[in-house]
Amino acid sequence: MANCSGCGPGYRSPLDAMKGPREQIVYLPCVYRSTGIQKSDYLATVDVDPKSATYCQVIHRLPMPNLGDELHHSGWNACSSCFGDASKKRNRLILPSLMSSRIYVVDVGTDPKAPQLHKMVEPTELFWKCNLANPHTSHCLGSGQIMISCLGDPSGNGKGGFALLDGETFDVIGNWEHPGEAAPFGYDFWYQPRHNVMISTEWGAPKYLAGGFNPAHVAEGHYGSSLHIWDWTTHEKLQTLDLGPEGAIPLEVRFLHDPDATEGFVGCALSSSVFRFYKTPKGDWEAEKVISVPNKKVEGWALPEMPGLITDILISLDDRFLYFSNWLHGDIRQYDITNRRKPRLVGQVFLGGSLVDDGPVKVVDDPDNKPQPPPRIIKGRRVTGAPQMLQLSLDGQRLYVTTSLFSAWDKQFYPEMIRDGSVMMQIDVNTVSGGLTLNEKFLVDFGKEPDGPVLAHELRYPGGDCTSDIWI
Repeated sequence: MANCSGCGPGYRSPLDAMKGPREQIVYLPCVYRSTGIQKSDYLATVDVDPKSATYCQVIHRLPMPNLGDELHHSGWNACSSCFGDASKKRNRLILPSLMSSRIYVVDVGTDPKAPQLHKMVEPTELFWKCNLANPHTSHCLGSGQIMISCLGDPSGNGKGGFALLDGETFDVIGNWEHPGEAAPFGYDFWYQPRHNVMISTEWGAPKYLAGGFNPAHVAEGHYGSSLHIWDWTTHEKLQTLDLGPEGAIPLEVRFLHDPDATEGFVGCALSSSVFRFYKTPKGDWEAEKVISVPNKKVEGWALPEMPGLITDILISLDDRFLYFSNWLHGDIRQYDITNRRKPRLVGQVFLGGSLVDDGPVKVVDDPDNKPQPPPRIIKGRRVTGAPQMLQLSLDGQRLYVTTSLFSAWDKQFYPEMIRDGSVMMQIDVNTVSGGLTLNEKFLVDFGKEPDGPVLAHELRYPGGDCTSDIWI
């Protein structure tokens, strides 16, 4: 961190963050929902310091006090948005539960290697105060409050609203959006205060996605395809950008990290496309498709065509590279986005997936004209499942990846991952000309956990990272 007396958490700028210390531990939510194992989800602490005697091992587990939560994504009580406030500390991890609608607040400040439960916010708080449920993305705000996007209402219908928590007590304050202005569906969001804007995305109605994916539900209108543009100051919804069939199920949204930037990217899962959104000269917002992963015609699968299913995307802190995972095809891609409108593929690596050449699926027509990849075996362990959640080291040189998407969908598409547990892998990144290479010496096998195989999901570094920190 840049020298500065009385600074708050995080870093002065994204480029300062790139000079931050190497990650030594990561936190991962581990999920037992849908696996048949009647145990509570937990927060795992994994040692990623190559100099450590416990490298590549889970060194601590913090079990939640309830069953069936579906821990999913996490956020901070304070990040680089509070950099100028010396009274703030990044010492609480916010853990929303996607299915139970509980929100756990975890103390990671007292002992970062052994987090402890600080507070539990019961679902009724969210239901009664906000008429919201299924909390997903958590971001701290420069004001000290915490904002959490939600997928639905307490009945499981789609409802894209936002709950505010007090940053000190973690009590639910109420809704961020105005009454009647919630989006039809919710999922992720990112704000850019210098342009007075927040953009949110859509997944689907919780009662339809909770048990697995049914393509008919897309045609019936139970999944989203829009971006929502919000006034950051007044909280009014200004625009809805319908991305259409080519933008079906827009999930992770990422502004460029430069707080002056007026553009970013969103990964659209079902259509396997990436859209660039941007501010126009007249001050409103538009979107254009800039990357498309073609479907592959297949035999031996549920449908005659298999989409890539872009699930997680992220941008390096210098805004130079974009990364995303194709959860069905099984590859991670790296794009040079120096030309924002024409991303250029510079790296690709296959890590499992549904196309492996010894599996039941046969590709009969591939627009990319590539052979089916061999299965990936690391340290004697076959990777079941496929790359999904991503986290990039601050310096951009290491990409960490886990294989679980959402427990019910894991069970549907990769039943062998339910049996074997998920894994965590690490990819070495060429940050000069581009390129991705699997680190064959790194593997965290969540199939060997004390209570049985578990599904590890999102990755967080204690000091912040490129998917949690926002600069204002």
